[in-house]
Amino acid sequence: MVRSSIVLLVVAVLASAACKKESAPPPAADQHAESAHAPANVKPGSYEDWCGEHGVPESQCTLCHPDLIPAFKATGDWCEEHSLPESHCKKCNPNLVIARGKKTN
Repeated sequence: MVRSSIVLLVVAVLASAACKKESAPPPAADQHAESAHAPANVKPGSYEDWCGEHGVPESQCTLCHPDLIPAFKATGDWCEEHSLPESHCKKCNPNLVIARGKKTN
């Protein structure tokens, strides 16, 4: 009797978990709008040169452009612990402010 109660309880918990997964809204195909990223031909340092997803200039975003990592490492601007440029690492530098370029009309 106890064994069948435990089995029923396990089945109920698993069924409940499965229902919760199905009832949750599906994640957006792209949780970050394309406008969160700068166009490929943007001028580095301009207002438009911004990765809205990561809060750094798009032209320096190593999370979106891992091919930039060797350049940061070569200049000694790399946080091994957090896999980011030290100049972008807010975990090591909590007061760090990364400013976006000024908007021009």
